[in-house]
Amino acid sequence: MRIIAVAYFLFLAAPMVLLVVGAFGESWSNTLFPTGFTLGWFVEVAADPSFRRAFITSLQVVALTCIANVLVGVPLAWAIHSAARRRVRMAARIAVLVPVAMPELVLAFGFILVFSSDTLPWLGSFWLLVAGHVVLTLPYTLTTLLADLEQSRLSVYDQVAATLGGGFPGRMVDIILPLLAPSLMSACLTVAALSIGEFQLSNLIAGFLSRTYPIVLLQAFYGATGFACAATVVLLVLAALSALGNAMTGRLAAKEA
Repeated sequence: MRIIAVAYFLFLAAPMVLLVVGAFGESWSNTLFPTGFTLGWFVEVAADPSFRRAFITSLQVVALTCIANVLVGVPLAWAIHSAARRRVRMAARIAVLVPVAMPELVLAFGFILVFSSDTLPWLGSFWLLVAGHVVLTLPYTLTTLLADLEQSRLSVYDQVAATLGGGFPGRMVDIILPLLAPSLMSACLTVAALSIGEFQLSNLIAGFLSRTYPIVLLQAFYGATGFACAATVVLLVLAALSALGNAMTGRLAAKEA
């Protein structure tokens, strides 16, 4: 079992290690490892206007996607959890998970058919791109929040506050959101990691001025290898920071529990 675990780790880590090594290599052609050392590839990535614009666009999409997940995910998760009938809760959970089970290519074609019409000519717009990311990431937020709701005594506290005359908006702000804060933070970090690396849907529905970082990154592989590696390492660092933040949030939540 240990051999299998080590082999899997090497299989997973080797491409990322080679990308990092290649990002600092001066030349890499027909050899297993690059030769020389340079920071010039990162300088070129930072100086490239298309990469700068795509990087800013990706950060904007991630921020808005996280905000939308909070605004939509918390009330929706609470509504599903509070549903009186078990069948209703089960049907709602299945409906929520449909975007995860559906291939992104199918979802993208659906967006193209609906939003390229004369009635809804939104294909290529920035806000449609954000909406697509919300559709793809909302199931992860709901899954995290529903798991926390099932394990906590939040519904009991809410019922007690309701019997004391507390309205739902006040209970949401004073009770539900504070108690859901750790799982909500974990969900947002997961959403950020998924959104920053999303490619298939974005590549098909994004306009030229709203291209995200992974879309522009694909074009880098048609040029210098070191440049492509450096551009990819930037994406890896962002994903690693999200994963690290998620792990730290989980540890803090465990200590509080």
